[in-house]
Amino acid sequence: MAAEGKRQGEARDESDRLFTGSIAETYDAYLVPLIFEQYASDLAGRTAALVPDAVLEIAAGSGVVTRAVAPMLEPGTRYVVTDLNRPMLETATSKQPNPESIEWQPADAVDLPFEDSSFDIVLCQFGVMFFPDRLGAYAEARRVLRPGGAFIFNMWDRIEENEFAHVVTRAVGEIFPDEPPGFLARTPHGQHDPDVFRSELGAVGFDDVSIETLDAISAASGPEIPAIAYCQGTPLRNEIEAHDAPDLEQVTENVAIAIARDFGGGAVEGRIRAFIINAR
Repeated sequence: MAAEGKRQGEARDESDRLFTGSIAETYDAYLVPLIFEQYASDLAGRTAALVPDAVLEIAAGSGVVTRAVAPMLEPGTRYVVTDLNRPMLETATSKQPNPESIEWQPADAVDLPFEDSSFDIVLCQFGVMFFPDRLGAYAEARRVLRPGGAFIFNMWDRIEENEFAHVVTRAVGEIFPDEPPGFLARTPHGQHDPDVFRSELGAVGFDDVSIETLDAISAASGPEIPAIAYCQGTPLRNEIEAHDAPDLEQVTENVAIAIARDFGGGAVEGRIRAFIINAR
């Protein structure tokens, strides 16, 4: 029984990292403007303010941070953008103005293919929660940083502080009560203790760690937008499609009804909250 549980957990962890096919496209079209763009602008400003000579972005996803950071860097700055997921990196490249000015490279955050002390900043937006070995990734970020360099990343706060994600999780759980899909609570919102961040970063040698809380508003033209964003643009889709019925479209429609019930049937707004971590 223990071995079977371990296999199921490993399969679930792997499914949580699958942003493939139309998930990547829907993620960029719906989820990025819904919850990621504001935080990308914040990270871009923090990065540019340090006037780095070399920046490494890990777990870049579909490139929302890349698009925000690149125009703010000084001419001649080396900017390397990586992601383990090739479809995401291809999406990022295709959407980037002047992509030739950036070095694009598939890379695993826990085994970075770069020399020691190569970068002034390692940057990561909402990717750390997907790493199978967070301490290993933190250690790699520290290894490739130059003395005095900064590892800047963000993490979502608990799901209750991120209203659309919370309502979506509750609504999908009501549709599948015997096996409620828990991706959103488990992975994006599953690590939200600043003391744990500080302890883990300290364990690999970061001795100057600052953590800020940043609130924002997630807005959409209608309740169907967050329903599509979360149900079809994240690995929650994998959990929904693992059930025979109802199908993905019906689940998405039911979730939109739940969002409308809580936030109204027209334009909707929900609170979102994240932590910004700067480790040196």
